[in-house]
Amino acid sequence: MGEVRIPLEIIKDGERDLNNIPAINQKIKGSFEKDISKTLEIIMAGGLFAGSSDIHIEPEEEGTKMRMRLDGILHDVITLEKNTARRLTSRIKLISKVKLNVEDRPQDGRFTVSVPFRDDPLEIEIRMSALPSEHGETIVLRLLDPRKLIVLEDLGLRKDLFRIFKQEIEKPNGMVIVTGPTGSGKTTTLYAFLKTINKPGVKIITIEDPVEYHLGGISQTEVNPERGYDFANGLRAIVRQDPDVILVGEIRDLETTQIGMQAALTGHLVFSTLHTNDAPGAISRLTSLGEQMASISPAINMVIAQRLVRTVCSACTKLEQPDSSLVEEIKKEMEAVKEEVFSLPSSINFPQVVGCKECSFTGYKGRVGIFEAFLLDEEMEDFLSSSPSTAEIRKKAIEKGMVTMRQDGIIKLLEGKTTLEEINRVT
Repeated sequence: MGEVRIPLEIIKDGERDLNNIPAINQKIKGSFEKDISKTLEIIMAGGLFAGSSDIHIEPEEEGTKMRMRLDGILHDVITLEKNTARRLTSRIKLISKVKLNVEDRPQDGRFTVSVPFRDDPLEIEIRMSALPSEHGETIVLRLLDPRKLIVLEDLGLRKDLFRIFKQEIEKPNGMVIVTGPTGSGKTTTLYAFLKTINKPGVKIITIEDPVEYHLGGISQTEVNPERGYDFANGLRAIVRQDPDVILVGEIRDLETTQIGMQAALTGHLVFSTLHTNDAPGAISRLTSLGEQMASISPAINMVIAQRLVRTVCSACTKLEQPDSSLVEEIKKEMEAVKEEVFSLPSSINFPQVVGCKECSFTGYKGRVGIFEAFLLDEEMEDFLSSSPSTAEIRKKAIEKGMVTMRQDGIIKLLEGKTTLEEINRVT
């Protein structure tokens, strides 16, 4: 695997000169007269200090656009000249150990960025994807910063939800499913579960596509369909290793579903993800894959759905009182939430974004999860035996106390953590 080492002089000034998009733009411009390796070092350091999750290099007719994703949203950084972009692409492909002369088909590679912080040296794995496009190769670099791995306490859970999650992930068997679209933080949540229960007396094995972060004390495996190691075959082999806990990166087909359910019913705790819009939709998704409700109900302990919303920047955000009509609308949406979960404050104020250097002039810095979850207790199992629709499951879950993702988002809005625009964007 190739490596990019960030020089100490860039690290020294990084937090001041590379922590926002305009600063990164100026630093990249100043590096063109030097070698292309220096340009790449500045780009990677900029992505690191600005908190970017991925960097996109996208050829267009006139030039090549570079963008960085901050808190889930892409921002333009700079437009590169064609020749500079071509040299940069070649450098990235070289250190990613992919073929330089192949431009007409997708390629995937990886390299490491070494950051020599004095107190805490850091190595960040970079996943590189090259894709042929109309005007040249599109490159996406995904930064897998191990510092972004968090524990259960840092997920942004309400107290009642934290208690439920902790209770369910410490059970000896059953399945916990986390749902949501790509980029909604499902992997982060599952890794937080694993970090919570990872103890010397617990054997944990994962099968992932790919392994995104490396966790000590856990056996992590990566699917390789070319060698016959897919989710179904891998899960079958993992069960024979006698683990206590199994993480399946994603449930995609009936065979994986059946083996996972069987493992959950025979003394294993199984974590997995599923692509659905909400928590109740997971049940319908599993039946559409071909699984029987008689197996689903007793196997699953809990279903979670989540999204990520951007949190407001503490350095520049202001609080404003919303219109009375909006206040009434919020009150109506929160009517079903029990008082022990959340009580509306006497004075309602909404955060309003401003923008400053600290947040790259976006008004937001960081993200937090909004969640909905329901348990499959005996009452819910009996209810599911009649094969209800997703709408009926949702209604039943709400009757039993499920706080919806939107309601959880409104709670974070009223706590001053995010904005109404963010809640509307993701729900």
